[in-house]
Amino acid sequence: MRCKFIAIGDVHADFETLWEALRAASCVDTAGLPTLPVLSGLYQVVLIGDLVHPKNEREYARLIGAESFDSSDSEQLFLAAREQVKRLERLHTYQQAAPKSVHILLGNHDAAVLNTDYLLGTVGGLSHVEFDAGRGGVMLPEHLRAWFQSFLRELRVGDVQFAHVGPLPAMTSYDDLFYADHVHKRWWQETPEYVRMAGLEFGVYGHTQMKEGIVLNREAGFAMIDALQAREYLEMLVDTAGEAPLSIRPVPF
Repeated sequence: MRCKFIAIGDVHADFETLWEALRAASCVDTAGLPTLPVLSGLYQVVLIGDLVHPKNEREYARLIGAESFDSSDSEQLFLAAREQVKRLERLHTYQQAAPKSVHILLGNHDAAVLNTDYLLGTVGGLSHVEFDAGRGGVMLPEHLRAWFQSFLRELRVGDVQFAHVGPLPAMTSYDDLFYADHVHKRWWQETPEYVRMAGLEFGVYGHTQMKEGIVLNREAGFAMIDALQAREYLEMLVDTAGEAPLSIRPVPF
């Protein structure tokens, strides 16, 4: 059976652009629900992870409708959490309508909402604590926590892998070693042979922002797709009984 995979990079609370990508790919209808190709399984949607936490203060401010954002302000943290929960609820409804065709991978930011031992932030001093009750935020609602806990660490289709960070098993464990090792941001440049070493024909990954758009390395067998902000998603035609993708292309929208 041949399926078209529509893989979309890290969302980071930019749900408006996510829905634009899904509409461009004919994966969502006017009611916000999966289209017939998705419901039938001919189209497979893969979100590569990191649904939560806007990438910078500007995006947080835009999310809550303010001129600026202060991650030490509990009222603004509440607003940031509330607005993300609203958008997560809509995505949850969409995914639950086609659970065998809409796949969501667990990114390290999603995992940090479940385990607040790890404080994530930016080099500019922004802390992602809106879902951390111990640091002035609020807990993600229980049913959404359960949904996050159901997210995949990886998706395999034959010898094709979708994962948030990279091809190695250790890259799916967001622990002390993960945050201490910078290889997770650089492997695709420094050791692209990891994909073949893992026995894969092709891999699709996010985690590292591709500011100029999707990076497709056909020789090494991978695509880096954290490029939602560049308005691109990856389209891949796969024979589920085969080993390698039949076609792969970045799609602007």
